Amino acid sequence: MTGKYRQATRRDIAELTAIVGKSNILTENDEMEGYSHDEMPLPKPHAPQIIVKPTGTDSIARLLNFANKRRIPVTPRGAGTGLSGGCIPLYGGILLSLERMNRILEIDRGNFVAVVEPGTALADLHTEAERHGLYYPIHLGEMSATIGGNIATNAGGTNAVKYGVTRHHVLGLEAILPNGDIINTGGKFVKCSTGYDLTQLLIGSEGTLAVITKIILRLTTKMARREVLFAPFPNLQNAIDAVPEILRLKTPPTGIEFMERGIIEIAEKHLAIELPYHEHEAFLMIIMEGETEDEITDYFSRVEIICKQQGAIEAMIPNSERAKRKLLDAREKFYLALKKSAPMEIIDAVVPRSEIARFVRKVKEIAQEYEVPIIAYGHAGDGNVHLHPICVNMDIEEWRKRLPHIMSAVYASCVSFGGAISGEHGVGFDKKTYLKIEMNDEMLNIMKKIKKAFDPNNILNPGKIFDTDSIE
Repeated sequence: MTGKYRQATRRDIAELTAIVGKSNILTENDEMEGYSHDEMPLPKPHAPQIIVKPTGTDSIARLLNFANKRRIPVTPRGAGTGLSGGCIPLYGGILLSLERMNRILEIDRGNFVAVVEPGTALADLHTEAERHGLYYPIHLGEMSATIGGNIATNAGGTNAVKYGVTRHHVLGLEAILPNGDIINTGGKFVKCSTGYDLTQLLIGSEGTLAVITKIILRLTTKMARREVLFAPFPNLQNAIDAVPEILRLKTPPTGIEFMERGIIEIAEKHLAIELPYHEHEAFLMIIMEGETEDEITDYFSRVEIICKQQGAIEAMIPNSERAKRKLLDAREKFYLALKKSAPMEIIDAVVPRSEIARFVRKVKEIAQEYEVPIIAYGHAGDGNVHLHPICVNMDIEEWRKRLPHIMSAVYASCVSFGGAISGEHGVGFDKKTYLKIEMNDEMLNIMKKIKKAFDPNNILNPGKIFDTDSIE
């Protein structure tokens, strides 16, 4: 613990127990390990002093008021599936797990709205919405992630071309400020021009401004069919050149994914599968939804023409549900395959869509300079590029020594192409060192002032996005 924060005393723990109930608080050391890390590829664990699992808004409000007065840090946590260390308790203190606040409170068919608690799993919301004939279109590789965690990082996923990212589906929030005050933003309406948009400010704030306890989400209807076209190309530039032409079609695809041969080889080896056309250098996977088979067939015939005009070797539509699922499952498990293959780091950059190929070429030059392979794939439809420097044929300590230089060079290149250092994973504590590459002092100071206005004592998720000492 730093001098800024207090360890909870036995008396503090007794008072916390009275607030949340004995069954909702854990203090034994053997319980702490599972809450000391998230899914970062290179874990940097920090154990909490206390784990609290509240079941209601009032107890969270009282807990935050208590912690704020005593300068005890509080770190909110969902399912722990994040990749930037956003839910890791850097300063110990209270780990506020929202896993028991997992109820779907309402599916409002008349207003196309779901009201959920933050611990609701994305998969559970999908199931319940579809049971009511509705659809929540955010689709991630990890469907056990919670809605609260999605909001914390403004998660994107493979459906973003058509449906956007998490913030495009959040209509309102109930949130608790660090002093225990409860605020409500937005509502079951789809437009509002009343003052500052606090709903959107809280989305992507990584639990540093308030604890979200209730979420109003926009739902839609689900198309009858979802199909995939898979196209191999001789190089990534050809593949990326096809993307703007596809997006110019009158009907937008649900998603467009790109991948290079390197990730295909790793997926085949570590997932024990074989993917079509694996001998080629680059690939597009176009995901499309429609009401009828003829509608999708007509669309894909137009996409095939575009892909072949841009040099595609083939444009293949899987001939069975099993073959289609195999392609989609492989894409969703790229990260798992990489974790099995070698020590690696993750870079979650985003650039203008037309710059993906040039950016990746520059990344490959950086990889050659530092003699560290970098695997590339991502969401071609929105410019989100996932990059993984991996440790192969090199002493791991030497690889770790080179990583910060590689990360800095890649992020600087990303920004030079008009991009940003995170597309959907957030900054957390793992990437905050690089924030200054993208943002000047004026922007950083405004963000720090916002943090100070919400959380004057800096007890809520301290050390995330900014260093604690930089919040004056």
